[in-house]
Amino acid sequence: MLGLLQRRRSPSGFSPSSTAEEVTTRICGSGLVAIVTDASSGIGAETCQVLVVRGVHVIMGVRNPSAAERVREDILRQVPTAKIEILEVDLSSMSSVRRFVNEFNVLDLPLNILINNAGIAFVPFKLSEDGIELHFATNHLVNLTCYVGHFLLTLLLLKKIKVMAKESSIEGRVVIVASDSYKHPYREGFCFDKINGESGYNSILAYGQSKLANILHSSELSSRLKEQDAKVLVNSLHPGGVVTNIARYWGFLNGLLCTLGKFILKDVEQGAVTVCYLALHPQVAGVTDKYFVDCNAVELKSHATDKDLGKRLWDFSVSLVR
Repeated sequence: MLGLLQRRRSPSGFSPSSTAEEVTTRICGSGLVAIVTDASSGIGAETCQVLVVRGVHVIMGVRNPSAAERVREDILRQVPTAKIEILEVDLSSMSSVRRFVNEFNVLDLPLNILINNAGIAFVPFKLSEDGIELHFATNHLVNLTCYVGHFLLTLLLLKKIKVMAKESSIEGRVVIVASDSYKHPYREGFCFDKINGESGYNSILAYGQSKLANILHSSELSSRLKEQDAKVLVNSLHPGGVVTNIARYWGFLNGLLCTLGKFILKDVEQGAVTVCYLALHPQVAGVTDKYFVDCNAVELKSHATDKDLGKRLWDFSVSLVR
């Protein structure tokens, strides 16, 4: 009954209890090509399955090809005609991102949808191989969907999405999986001058900083695409509390969370709902630079709508990936 009431009050018609398959019912994605990062488990794997069922040609961007192959085989058993490939990518490594893009280009496919799903959370202090704090490197620089780490990834793929949108008259879509943890970054918002410093490092605040980066990047990218009159939509989202292994660095607490979470958190079918909604649903046509929760646009806290901060972050990110 509660789910029904929530759904009636929702502008989109969907609620926290909706599933990804439900929100894409009767939607045909035939002819579309999508890249989904971190596609070998959790929300990413479920997103791949739902997109394939709707006819989308899916490229799985993964760190673990063997785990991804098991997901791919499961999907093919359900949809024998599925078009789905696996390409390896470590989103904390700029060289790996560049190799991934080169390998994708060899496939000679268009690109309609980029889903920046990959991310890590609550990691003890560590630098990436490029010397960048790991949350920021993975969740922002190499995981910001269709522009430069997902920031770099997006930058390298953006032209292809823009060209396809223009030639097909079908809007391209960039979907960025952020989190309500954006509300809890460091007090300064961004520690530009000590982004890679171990002193004062806090894994929870570092995660919040990286998720704030996701949202600001989404907004700045959307603004730049509007200026270019590019037919590409860019939106970010909070998937909700979902039972996945994202908190695996918390050890015992992660195990407890996974056990108890089955009773109080979303499952992956519900966790992938807003991702698939933003990727495929016609209600999103023409909608860009929004932040979604449970398939509905919601207002952001003021620090996540700071245009000057977004521009500074953009320039800072470009300087890191050159």
